[in-house]
Amino acid sequence: ADGALRVIALACREMPEGLVCTEETVENQLVFLGLAGMIDPPRDEAIEAVRVCKKVGIKPVMITGDHKLTAVAIAREIGIYAQGDRVLVGSELESIPDEEFDRIVSEVTVYARVSPTDKLKIVKAWKKRGEVVAMTGDGVNDAPALKHADIGVAMGISGTDVAKEASDMILNDDNFATVVKAIEQGRWIYDNIKKYLTYLLRCNITEVVVIGGVVLISGPEYLPLLPAAILYMNLATDGLPALALGVSPPDPDIMERPPRDPRESVFSWDVRMFILMALLIEIPFFFILFYHELADIAHARTEIFFLFIIVELIIALNFSSMRYSIFKVPPNKWLLAAIFWEIVLVAALMQIPAVREAFGILMPAASDLTMILGFGVLVFISMEVIKKVIRWRSSVRPKVASVAT
Repeated sequence: ADGALRVIALACREMPEGLVCTEETVENQLVFLGLAGMIDPPRDEAIEAVRVCKKVGIKPVMITGDHKLTAVAIAREIGIYAQGDRVLVGSELESIPDEEFDRIVSEVTVYARVSPTDKLKIVKAWKKRGEVVAMTGDGVNDAPALKHADIGVAMGISGTDVAKEASDMILNDDNFATVVKAIEQGRWIYDNIKKYLTYLLRCNITEVVVIGGVVLISGPEYLPLLPAAILYMNLATDGLPALALGVSPPDPDIMERPPRDPRESVFSWDVRMFILMALLIEIPFFFILFYHELADIAHARTEIFFLFIIVELIIALNFSSMRYSIFKVPPNKWLLAAIFWEIVLVAALMQIPAVREAFGILMPAASDLTMILGFGVLVFISMEVIKKVIRWRSSVRPKVASVAT
């Protein structure tokens, strides 16, 4: 058992003729023949999955019906058990008061010979500590613990219908490594949702504050952008890059970060920082530029229109990652295509006098575009600085632990 083998004892006896075979008549006076050891070697990907779990702050715990020595040997082989960890057998767990167990549960990495009640007790103890608990199981007796866990995960091949019904997820391949892949996919999707929302919020808040502010200060006759220009920006300039950000590849450290606090809003500290930067840097410049050119309202609208387009495209380009520099995480092909299409489209539309008239703008001068691009570079640099601050803050923030059982 200490060598990760499941041990079977073999015995025999001679059966008298005419003996009625029952447990009472057969299972006695047996002659011991020997022991047989069987091994079900862990998959290589399971060992790697456990390593990744520990790396990202997820604590894997083994709960099994095997003998204590067998459980420890297997747990040691796949990396769950380390020297100094506690191991509990079901009979020991039953004798420990709930208050005492709640205190020591984080020290235990292996449970052997446990009952369904024990499994439920383990899940409840982890949840009392405020941890997010994922429980895997395949049998009918796993159903209560699967139901009570934050994420119940049933085996798709070997799992019973009862276990599947009680679970939130089903592993079609019965492979623990798939759980880790699902965590990676979940983090990737969440990151892209944040990019999408932050980009649209930042662009639209800037537009609302600038347009609404000018109308409140100077009146509707000085509207910085006419309705046709506003509609164009929301459909073409904002829309396509935002969709492209939604399919960005994952950051290189996506499986190196600690788990996110489940109480954390999608409008987290980094999102608020990017929006605050728009309020402190971009919006004042929009007002200064508009009122500087207010004597010629068509010229002022032209500069504001192209400033919005250039700044929003630069922001989209830099949002390939909200943590890493564009030079480390380059934009995906769809984002580059969306930006290229927007540049070609606006250049073509500006050649049509009717479009310029509908937008209330003029053909931009080279000096105007140079000034606008210069401010775009300032926005680019400020975003790179904020990303550096976000990475620094993440490195000094205490890690939030989670648990998978």
